[in-house]
Amino acid sequence: MDISIFGMGYVGAVCSACLSKNGHNIIGVDVSQDKVDLINAGKSPIVEPGLEELITNGMISGRLKATTDAALAVKNSDMSMICVGTPSMPNGNLELNYIESVCHDIGTALANKTRPHYVVVRSTVLPGTVRNVVIPALEKASGGIAGRDFFVATNPEFLRESTAIFDFFNPPMTVIGQMDDESGAVLASLYQDLDAEIIRKPIEVAEMIKYTCNVWHATKVTFANEIGNISRALGVDGREVMEVVCKDKKLNISNYYMRPGFAYGGSCLPKDVKALTYRASSLDVNVPMLNQLMTSNRNQIDNAFNIIKGLGLRKITMLGLSFKSETDDLRESPFVELAEQLIGKGYDLKIHDEFVEYSRVNGANKDYINSHIPHVSNLLESDLQSAIDHGDIIVIGNGNKAFVEVLASLPADKKLVDLFGFMDQVSCERKHGICW
Repeated sequence: MDISIFGMGYVGAVCSACLSKNGHNIIGVDVSQDKVDLINAGKSPIVEPGLEELITNGMISGRLKATTDAALAVKNSDMSMICVGTPSMPNGNLELNYIESVCHDIGTALANKTRPHYVVVRSTVLPGTVRNVVIPALEKASGGIAGRDFFVATNPEFLRESTAIFDFFNPPMTVIGQMDDESGAVLASLYQDLDAEIIRKPIEVAEMIKYTCNVWHATKVTFANEIGNISRALGVDGREVMEVVCKDKKLNISNYYMRPGFAYGGSCLPKDVKALTYRASSLDVNVPMLNQLMTSNRNQIDNAFNIIKGLGLRKITMLGLSFKSETDDLRESPFVELAEQLIGKGYDLKIHDEFVEYSRVNGANKDYINSHIPHVSNLLESDLQSAIDHGDIIVIGNGNKAFVEVLASLPADKKLVDLFGFMDQVSCERKHGICW
């Protein structure tokens, strides 16, 4: 494929060299004559192990060259990759001047092209940037319409400095954000020989995936450091602790607990978070991230309440009261806290939870229910259909499989708030998800 790559910095130079190694014809584009001259001389404009050798080979084979002439590059390519920088502004937002400038240059060149051209954003940009900045800029400069006269996609990179070439050829996954199947398929063809899953999503989803990955990495570093700081104060080697923690691939290093939804609860997580942060405080160890876990958890309960409040209806049915399905454990259940908020604000509330209903009569938690939350347990409705009939808003709490049918047969005059994730769609007028 003939590809022009805009921006001969870290991402652009690596992608140019690696794609040329795979047999594609690459034209690197940069406003810096020095960078262009270096690449045309077979030299690397950045320090990255193995990169200069690939650039040299690409230049010798004739598959890699560079220019400052954007129009010429677009004219002689079928795809343009945008790899320019998106630095931080003082307020933390992204500086998009380089993106806008390149889009103007590409769009101006597209005005003179008759064959299909694909514009791929590989720069790291926040969700909505392609839709609200890139596409309008391209359309304005070209006079064309995206999806008809040219095609747009995103392809976030996952390259680590010092191991970028290895990462390019051995990615954990290849993420493509597509506005249509055609652009996604053409872009996917570049990576078909790599041993990695190709994931094609809507553009905004792909943009968000890149940020989520990077912020997750930052979160892991911060978490390990705070655990290490507490460990040191206790005379424990934090490296030993985290080494063993990371051996658990079932829960600790896995996709478990990584599904957006409602707040955590139960007898373990809240208690242990509070105990460890209390001990850190008593040792004068500052752990700002760990200290905010319970605050963030309570905030998710407030988010659910605000969604319900925003619907403007007063009769509520909550399905599920225990912190997860098929248990009667109400200790630190976030659904109990949500129910208490609703009661306190005067909502007409009914609750159905078959497991708590059994426990209230027969179970070991009978005394806890009667002594700690009688004002909540008195609102329990044993019959599911009667509970549904009561509410103008049906709130699905935990993951009881019986609630799937409730979602499927929701009466037209009722609204739904899904806190678990049974919905297979994003929020709409009648159905609202807490994170979707």
